[in-house]
Amino acid sequence: MEKRPLGRSDILISPIVMGTWQAGKSMWTGIDDEMSIRAIRAAYDSGITTFDTAEVYGNGHSERILGKALKDVRDKVVIATKVFSNHLAYDQVITACHRSLENLGTDYIDLYQIHWPPGSFGHRKIPLEETMQALVDLAEQGKIRTIGVSNFDHNQLQEAMRLGPIVSLQPPYSLFWRMIEKEVVPLCLNNQITMLAYSPLAQGLLTGKFKAGHTFDKGDHRRANRLFQPELFELSLQAIEKLKPIAESHGASLAQLALAWVVAHPGTCAIAGARSPEQAVENAGAAQIRLSVEELQAMDEISRLVTDQLDANPVLWQW
Repeated sequence: MEKRPLGRSDILISPIVMGTWQAGKSMWTGIDDEMSIRAIRAAYDSGITTFDTAEVYGNGHSERILGKALKDVRDKVVIATKVFSNHLAYDQVITACHRSLENLGTDYIDLYQIHWPPGSFGHRKIPLEETMQALVDLAEQGKIRTIGVSNFDHNQLQEAMRLGPIVSLQPPYSLFWRMIEKEVVPLCLNNQITMLAYSPLAQGLLTGKFKAGHTFDKGDHRRANRLFQPELFELSLQAIEKLKPIAESHGASLAQLALAWVVAHPGTCAIAGARSPEQAVENAGAAQIRLSVEELQAMDEISRLVTDQLDANPVLWQW
């Protein structure tokens, strides 16, 4: 699989990144640790060299599973994790980083990210200067190699860039969720900030596996996903039907088509989770698909069935 630079750093990452939120189990159902480890190894064996997690995913459980799965190939992979919005004071960031290092079983983190902007989810709004100073100090100590942010808007990203060397932004981005295109994408491209798109499959919606009337189990966070609410869900199903001929022309699944659309955009990689080895292998295969200009234009038009109904709220969930 090809490699792409992570921002202005010397780190090279795979265009398909494996996300491991599901490995944390919390807010997911039907997750098995051994299957998570097998999926991570299948991703690695298929050419995916970059893995994303966070301290809040199962209170460190995802980090521990990821560290266990990649222990023998640590020097061959790029590991990204995140500090949550309740740990953004200087000392809290330092402590959280050390805890993540222990969970991951490593002495350095390749990419350490602020998971949500200060003040998110009702947490104390720590000055961004304080949080960034902790990250800069951790980088100087060799505990982390690079600094990124997640879920920051245009203005928040600009402020972070002023305070330290930001190499990446992790926003929600998919064919059906395109809030970042107006302001954030140009800012990232102009400053060589890599976009690590999460939910590039719209949390499974773009795989085509959900049918009209589908309901999620209690405890599954997708119950609150705005795209799964009745009116938008119905429009999404109509759009997916229109995407099927494009996927078939490439001998690809709908999931692979959706991932290929994301990574076809300059400076953009796709974070895709996998519950099983088979899903991980399928995700990796998307890196080989090359979409034509005409196909990208057609997909853009199809996506408007959904995106034209959305307001400007950048948060994917109704929490």
